[in-house]
Amino acid sequence: MVRDGFVYSSALLLLGIFAAYWGGPAWGAPAWFLAVFVLYFFRDPERIVPSGEVIVSPADGKVVDVREADLDGRKTWKVSIFLSLFDVHVNRAPVAGTIRNLRYQPGRFLIASRPQASIENEQNTITIEGERLTITFRQIAGLLARRIVFRKKIGDRVALGERVGLIKFGSRVDVFLPPEVPPAVAVGDRVQGGTSILARLET
Repeated sequence: MVRDGFVYSSALLLLGIFAAYWGGPAWGAPAWFLAVFVLYFFRDPERIVPSGEVIVSPADGKVVDVREADLDGRKTWKVSIFLSLFDVHVNRAPVAGTIRNLRYQPGRFLIASRPQASIENEQNTITIEGERLTITFRQIAGLLARRIVFRKKIGDRVALGERVGLIKFGSRVDVFLPPEVPPAVAVGDRVQGGTSILARLET
């Protein structure tokens, strides 16, 4: 469980208690229901990280876009993952390596499943330099997501599938792969952070 879940759910439980005290149990029920949902939303299950030279999904959700794209003048494969309210929102490192760059960009809060969200929405871009390749991914805010959390800093080393951050409520994550590493997923696939393989490195 992410700590934020306990904070928010505790506040909602107290609100429900006050509402029930003054208006009866029916008045407290909505706050208690939201408290349970918040605990569910901020769940943080353990994941089995695959072995081998692979790139794993940094997020749970549905693959909504796979295409060739430019990233800072470089050709890449872009894999976009949409996180609904019912997905786990903890983000994980897609490769093992060192955090080389972090770039925050303020922006809009369009529906995260829309392609324009990759460009216009508030986002945090992270670059990890691995042993064999460098991977960039973006945490992108959505219509309801109003806070992006990244718990690492430049220079930190991360393991494959390690927890690195969180996007609160519905959101999107874009992963940029080198052109020589084609994605192993397709639009419509469901993926799990730290477990699902987005691509394999050739030996």
